[in-house]
Amino acid sequence: MAGSIRVTMEVGADGVALITICNPPVNALHPIIIQGLKEKYAEAMDRDDVKAIVLTGAAGKFCGGFDINVFTKVHETGDVSLMPDVSVELVSNMMEDGKKPSVSAIQGLALGGGLELIMGCHARISTPEAQLGLPELTLGVIPGFGGTQRLPRLVGLPKAIEMMLQSKFITAKEGKERGLIDALCSPDELIKMSRFWALEIANYRKPWIRSLGRTDSLGSLSEARAVLSMARQQAKKVAANMPQHQACLDVVEEGVLYGGHAGVVKEAKVFKELVVSTTSRALVHVFFAQRSTTKVPGVTDVQLKPRKIRKIAVIGGGLMGSGIATALLVSNISVVLKEVNPQFLQRGQKTIAGNLEGFVKRGSLTKDKMSKAISLLKGALDYSDIKDVDMVIEAVIEKVPLKQSIFADIEKICSPHCILATNTSTIDLNIVGEKTNSQDRIIGAHFFSPAHIMPLLEIVRTEKTSPQAILDLITVGKIIKKVPVVVGNCTGFAVNRTFFPYGQAAHLLVSLGIDLFRIDRVISNFGMPMGPFQLQDVAGYGVALAVKDIYAAAFGTRNFHSGLVELMAKNGRQGKINGKGYYLYEKGGKPKPDPSVQHVIDEYRRQTKTISGGKLVTLSDRDILEMVFFPVVNEACRVMEENVVIRASDLDIASVLGMGFPKYRGGLIFWADTVGASYIHSKLSKWGEIYGDFFKPSSFLEERAKSGRPLGVQQMAQQAPPRPRM
Repeated sequence: MAGSIRVTMEVGADGVALITICNPPVNALHPIIIQGLKEKYAEAMDRDDVKAIVLTGAAGKFCGGFDINVFTKVHETGDVSLMPDVSVELVSNMMEDGKKPSVSAIQGLALGGGLELIMGCHARISTPEAQLGLPELTLGVIPGFGGTQRLPRLVGLPKAIEMMLQSKFITAKEGKERGLIDALCSPDELIKMSRFWALEIANYRKPWIRSLGRTDSLGSLSEARAVLSMARQQAKKVAANMPQHQACLDVVEEGVLYGGHAGVVKEAKVFKELVVSTTSRALVHVFFAQRSTTKVPGVTDVQLKPRKIRKIAVIGGGLMGSGIATALLVSNISVVLKEVNPQFLQRGQKTIAGNLEGFVKRGSLTKDKMSKAISLLKGALDYSDIKDVDMVIEAVIEKVPLKQSIFADIEKICSPHCILATNTSTIDLNIVGEKTNSQDRIIGAHFFSPAHIMPLLEIVRTEKTSPQAILDLITVGKIIKKVPVVVGNCTGFAVNRTFFPYGQAAHLLVSLGIDLFRIDRVISNFGMPMGPFQLQDVAGYGVALAVKDIYAAAFGTRNFHSGLVELMAKNGRQGKINGKGYYLYEKGGKPKPDPSVQHVIDEYRRQTKTISGGKLVTLSDRDILEMVFFPVVNEACRVMEENVVIRASDLDIASVLGMGFPKYRGGLIFWADTVGASYIHSKLSKWGEIYGDFFKPSSFLEERAKSGRPLGVQQMAQQAPPRPRM
């Protein structure tokens, strides 16, 4: 590995030293690279035959930033000294204040530490499409190599704050307009132009500019304070629980008030404090968890090759089917949308067109690409139109006989190699495929609503699903930019099963006399996108009513029986769909709590016998949070114990991407380990004695509470012996 990680230097006859970062695939700043840069810069400064320096990256990429694996080592050891000194020693002293000018030649990307290196150079030459950005806040830290100081001095305070706080990338073309890039050129001309520019600076024919000393783009002190004040207010709204946002603004302000060097010193101090914070540990954990979901024992490690999936049939053009079709079309996969009659088909096609127009309005799709996507869509009313597809995804309503008849039909009509997938969110796959002879091809492709936007794809396998089918669906997931998580077959699979107590716990609390709007506030303040009652409004009551009996049958005494949704429906409330649920919904307005829902709640409490002796209980916000989430953690323990997930971190990423669990808390299991298994167990045991089996701790949780082992330390589930028939 170390052999491929290196920094090279070649000195040309023109007296320019070309220093190249080599660390495939994105030239990340591994400690070996940082040491190499220091050595090559020292050598270039000492050599009499070197007049100027050009810094670039190998294989068409400048640098993707600091090597995040080092963060993991710091988190494991708590040793901040593992972070090399780049900011002062390399960027400020050797590059920016060096006696010979440096010019960066940028191609592909210059992100994080890569962008900070180029800002330490005296000029920046780039290809127009190169991506520039400082995404450090997504890892719970701030730019640590001088970025908080130099970026505002090059692009101005408002743009710099936007780029850092929103981790927003810009192209080099925009960078040139903003003052971050000095000149644009083609890849063929990049090194030649950069060498020329470096010599022009060395010979004083172009200005020798040190970014850290500039103040012309910062504006007046009063303007800067106004910009920072507005940014702080915005950060409080959107990132209330994330300390790195306010810390970044503190460091920027230090540089504005006391100069760039003072800012760099404060930046280094704050960076070291943040890198060992719980938030950084959580976000780095999520970063690596997301990248490990596609490592599936018995599937991705057995030399299987994914087959080309060029054409997919989607059966059912409702909300889910049209969303799935949209996701496939924008990734250049041909889709046949099958419906039962022309009216339903037309409605599905219209929904897809609307989804695509939404992408165009948001700027994530061009009109040309939208036209291309629509050209890849074909409608069908007969199964004969799908006989040549590589995969079928069934997305009809959750009715077992309907799904079984569809699978029996498509097995007859499609090729023996066609993958037969279902988007069911709850039904056992063995039941879905019961009437077929192709159970090795049957697989769950569970998208989350809205399917063209939500990033999670839960891939559900049975004991009979072939490794080839799993690998092919993982590959499709990657192509359509979803994060695939492979899970086992059970009621609710991984995400819906883990979170089935979430809404039920909220209903239980209401039966105890807790205000439902207070519950939603507590859960939202914790970091969920919305509370459980607003979520129920948005999802529609049909979902809750459809799965109620399925969960009751599967989970027995640990299922909390609530009649609240039936009472809401009886009262003419359907949630967001008809503008009236727990909240009132007006077009274009924010949901407002509906005080008139109280009489439904009163009736619900009369019908529910949870309150002992009719007395309402008093709970703190912390009690509410724990009574909602600890049963969810408890069910997650059962999911892990039954090997429904391959690894604990898969549940973390599934909870973040599927349910909106706050990323900065590391996902459900990571968060539970910060709370502690023994504490969670003791609380659940206490509530179990008062309120029954809904809170009864699982054996897995009990074992971890006694042994002190973290919940996240789990044996990886092994794939059942493969039975390839494909």
